[in-house]
Amino acid sequence: MALSSNVNIGLSALDTLQNENTAGELPNPKAVMFKSMIIPGWGQITNRQIWKVPLVYGLLGGLTWYSIDLTKKYHDYRAAYYNQNTNTPDDLRFGPTPDYLAGQNLESLRTNRNFLRNRRDFIYITIGLAYGLNIIDAYVFAHMRSFDVSEDLSVRTSVKPSVLASGRPGVTLSMELFKKNKTK
Repeated sequence: MALSSNVNIGLSALDTLQNENTAGELPNPKAVMFKSMIIPGWGQITNRQIWKVPLVYGLLGGLTWYSIDLTKKYHDYRAAYYNQNTNTPDDLRFGPTPDYLAGQNLESLRTNRNFLRNRRDFIYITIGLAYGLNIIDAYVFAHMRSFDVSEDLSVRTSVKPSVLASGRPGVTLSMELFKKNKTK
């Protein structure tokens, strides 16, 4: 009997140590945020959300590819506009006019050039927002990892009539969070 009680004490102490180690393994939210700032997706890996890393790189990579494509088209339209404009000197300072744009209307070249520049600038802003979203996601999830989301959580709501501070009748809505008692 004495041997088995020592074993039980030893096992409960081991359980306590394991629970303390599990609680100590939660990442520091600031460290996770800085990791995501350095390398996008690193914070998600630290938070054990590896499935989000392809989403992060897909979004950032897709937006970057689109911005490069828009920049190339913008440069083509800019060169064609300045080369065909009679008010600017014909020095080819933006390069030669691409073949697919030769002979187009000057007004349509200007309109397309401005549209492509505005769209490209908007995509740059979107890349910055996607990068920031990556950081915010990692930071918030690092904070939320310690919250209890087990199956035995419940909420009790109640609606009661009450008197407001101004003396008028009103309604009070209260919510109480508690753990369910498991009965076996």
